[in-house]
Amino acid sequence: MAVDIILFFTIYSFLGWVLETVFASIIERKFINRGFLIGPFTPIYGFGGVLIVSYFNWSPFSIDGKSLLLIMNLIVSILLVTILEFVTGFALEKIFHSKWWDYSDNILNLKGYICIKYSILWGVLAFALIQIIHPIVTNLVHIIPVQLKNSAAIILIVYFIIDTTKSIVDVLDLRKTILLYSKLSVRVYKEKVIKYKRIFLAFPKLLFLNSGIINRDVRRILNGRVNKIKTEFKNKFQP
Repeated sequence: MAVDIILFFTIYSFLGWVLETVFASIIERKFINRGFLIGPFTPIYGFGGVLIVSYFNWSPFSIDGKSLLLIMNLIVSILLVTILEFVTGFALEKIFHSKWWDYSDNILNLKGYICIKYSILWGVLAFALIQIIHPIVTNLVHIIPVQLKNSAAIILIVYFIIDTTKSIVDVLDLRKTILLYSKLSVRVYKEKVIKYKRIFLAFPKLLFLNSGIINRDVRRILNGRVNKIKTEFKNKFQP
């Protein structure tokens, strides 16, 4: 069972990455790697998928009437993914002192972490997962030989540990660069920001808190306007 959960997590992380990447790439008209990790996985979708699947597998509740049951499943799906998104956004901000997405401009939002529009969207996707996608994925996973699944699970665990560690180190280094910009030369500052360009592309509303630097300022650096923005930063923070 634990091995199957690891495979489910990986599959849904990959499908989430595909969904996010295709959507972002269409909007930007170029390839955008939409994920915290370097590889093609978005873990929040993996956790969400496993959470939803586990709940519906272990839920003791049953309701007479197919229509009412479907409605209840949809409501529960919306609640579960909304809670997960809020907890994830809150945790990321506390750990990295960075806000990775911001729904503040959307109506009925809570601290910018969640909003009604995306909660309904994620809930519908979670509902589709239970009703359509997971039964197909389950059948595919179950036909894989046990020994092959065990080996794949070990490889995947090692991969996720390495990729997560590397990604965390990158983000912390980027944050350090932003906060200590005034102590770096223009060349070093430019190289550092451009080095982590994928992070800004993946999270277009990424904000580094307590730095006084907003997202659009950093993007000017990516567009080659380093000297100008460097001067603006210095003027902004000088007493």
